[in-house]
Amino acid sequence: MTEYFTITRTLRAPRELVFDAITKPEHFAVWFGTAAVHVPQESLTMDVRPGGQFRAVMLLPDGNRIDWSGEYRVVQPPSHLAMTLTDQPGDDPGLPVLFDLDEVDGGTQLTIRQDRADFTDEQVQATIAGYNAFVDDIERVLEAIQGA
Repeated sequence: MTEYFTITRTLRAPRELVFDAITKPEHFAVWFGTAAVHVPQESLTMDVRPGGQFRAVMLLPDGNRIDWSGEYRVVQPPSHLAMTLTDQPGDDPGLPVLFDLDEVDGGTQLTIRQDRADFTDEQVQATIAGYNAFVDDIERVLEAIQGA
């Protein structure tokens, strides 16, 4: 049985705009890197359709880099996205990360779920912290898009 860990946040933006922030390279490069990490726009490959490929490079402050890859499995704008995501290109990426966007009063509830797989409790907590940092930056992207 699959065990997921989940984060849920409400964003003050219409879900179409949140979906765009998640799936358009010019926005993705901002939040996926967070404020501390650079994701060069030219490193992104985002073929956002079922079977489409994803690639990105994170340049870390210490000079190291992380190569990410994945595949879009389900794309249902503006409500759902499922994509595999791994920092070990060439290895089995496992089950997809699930992004669900639901309309709520005041905006969009974004829920991100990922299979725990063989993560330790510490790895789960670190990944949750990473997703929360991503969502913090998605909020900033949305504010910039909306001119807030």
